[in-house]
Order: sequence, then C-alpha cells, then structure tokens
Amino acid sequence: MKFSQSIITIITLALVMPFGNAYDPSPLQDFCVAVNNINNGVFVNGKFCKDPNQAKAEDFFYSGLNMAGNTDNKVKSNVTPVNVDQIPGLNTMGISLVRIDYAPYGQNPPHTHPRGTEILVLIEGTLYVGFVSSNQDNNRLFAKILNPGDVFVFPIGMIHFQVNIGKTPAVAFAGLSSQNAGVITIADTVFGSNPPINPEILAQAFQLDVNVVKDLEAKFKN
Repeated sequence: MKFSQSIITIITLALVMPFGNAYDPSPLQDFCVAVNNINNGVFVNGKFCKDPNQAKAEDFFYSGLNMAGNTDNKVKSNVTPVNVDQIPGLNTMGISLVRIDYAPYGQNPPHTHPRGTEILVLIEGTLYVGFVSSNQDNNRLFAKILNPGDVFVFPIGMIHFQVNIGKTPAVAFAGLSSQNAGVITIADTVFGSNPPINPEILAQAFQLDVNVVKDLEAKFKN
C-alpha cells in the first residue's frame, strides 16, 4: 500500500513540475497581437536576431553619454536612453541604461516603467526621489534626498519621480532590467491620450471640476 502511494506521489509530481516551471515570456513592447498566418507577422517579442556570424563590435557599442541632454522644456529635464534601439546587441539581454539631466528645480515627472525595475545613481547635484507602492500596500510613499554617489531603486511598475531640489544642474544614470522597459508618464498619458478620455470620467476619477479637466487635456494634447 505504501509502495503504491509512493508511485502515485512520484507520478503526480512528474506531471505537475513541468507546469510549475512553465511561464510566459516577459513582454518587450506594449503588446504583441497574435496572428494565424505568420506571413502577416511583423514583430517577434523583441526584435529579430541577425546571424551571429555577422555580429560586429558596433552592435554592442554606443557613444555619447558624456554629452548633457537639452533640459530646455516644460519639465526642465532630459532622458537620454541607451536601449535596444541604440545598441542592437542588447536584444534578449534584459538590460538597458539612461542618462538623466535636470536643470535647477527640474524634474522627471511621475511615471512608471511597465517592463523594468530601475536602479539610479546620482553623479552631480541633489535630487528628491521617490516611488508610491500599490493600492494593496496603501499607496505608501518611499522617498529620499540623494547626494552624489547615492543609489535608489524604483521597483518595476511603481509610479516614481525625481526632482532637482538644488540650484545647480544634476546628472544621474540609471539601469533598467529590460532591453525596452517602456515609460508611461502619468500626466501625459491620462490627460494627453489620443483620442482624449471623456473629461467627465476624469473629473469624477480625480474629483475635479470638468472644466479643469478640459483645461488639462488642452495643455497635454499630443
């Protein structure tokens, strides 16, 4: 009897374990709609790979992160990405990099990376940074003031921000755990969608007068 139970247990584990180890690959773009005819397909999850024998050093190289980005804009900051679009060799590697320049009192406004965790190191200046946890965690704010050499982590999917609270420019570099982490800037997305979200919906969601929402949509219109 004990022998039979042992055999049943082993067989059950053998059947279950493959499913326990199975997983869907993490998405590398906003969406990847399936097609029945592969001749109609234009993307894989990521980018197509070249013949490895044709790879060259330039496929793994980028130059220019020593140059400051242009912060002459409404938020007074600039993000210079180095992802798979700049370095083809990053394809399937699950990693990328950005340089962020901040004018005095500039900010990288509240945003989220749907496909990557971010680890940021401050090189110059003083930043106030933080992220907000999920509804299930009561939307707690985790924030710190960073000085040169300090490091802060923004978990995947969490809304986060950085603000230069100093009187001089600031520079930071950040690594992301995806070749294409994506970015969703909250204000631009909510108030600048195309086509616009019905103002009455946003007015109720944000507890605002509908005319305020219309004004915001006009400001953020693409």
